[in-house]
Amino acid sequence: MVSVGGLDHLVLTVADIDRSVTFYRDVLGMEPEKFISADGSTRWALMFGEQKINLHQAGAEYDPKAKRAMAGSADLCFLSASPLADWQYHLGGLVIEGPIKRTGATGPILSLYLRDPDGNLIEISNKI
Repeated sequence: MVSVGGLDHLVLTVADIDRSVTFYRDVLGMEPEKFISADGSTRWALMFGEQKINLHQAGAEYDPKAKRAMAGSADLCFLSASPLADWQYHLGGLVIEGPIKRTGATGPILSLYLRDPDGNLIEISNKI
């Protein structure tokens, strides 16, 4: 039987790559990285932990792509070792809900919610 063992990257379609890079760098502390893809094109990624988010410009996505690639349709949950109280202070008025108890992939989490510039739902969580 075959199975997957982890997540290497995901793709986020965005309306404005520069705006998204700035948000994810300044608000969530991700490290932007410009890279040359195997096909020779120049692309942007957001690095965090051992994962990355590749960014695709809406209307100019790289093939193959999602059947309905569009900005603002994602719902992402990120785990953090930083206390949510620190996140609340850092995020200020960006928080739209939380802290609230949820269930993550490995058990209970406590989460804050905000939206990125495209309206994607971003959840920042602590394991509890």
